[in-house]
Amino acid sequence: MNRMSYAPLLAALLLPGCVVAPAPDYVVAPALPVIVELDVVPYHHGGFFYYYHHDDHRWSYSRDKAGPWRDLPRDRYPREIRYRDHDRGDGDRGQGRGRDDRGYRR
Repeated sequence: MNRMSYAPLLAALLLPGCVVAPAPDYVVAPALPVIVELDVVPYHHGGFFYYYHHDDHRWSYSRDKAGPWRDLPRDRYPREIRYRDHDRGDGDRGQGRGRDDRGYRR
């Protein structure tokens, strides 16, 4: 009978420790291919949109083209970035010919 009186007290002390926290509202995007050929921005791959920041050489990703954007972990970066209109050997790589400083077509 003495054990029965401790059961409600023990339950009251242990139940608050069983709270389940909600999962984060984002998922880390899959790794980009080894070579990414940019012709449209943002780049779309594997159900995610990716944006390359030319000024500081980093990538952002989002499930929606309008954002919100999150920083892509560096282990998911491509090894090489090519520009479809700029691989003509003139050393232009991302400047001029209808693109702004971020690589967007004007």
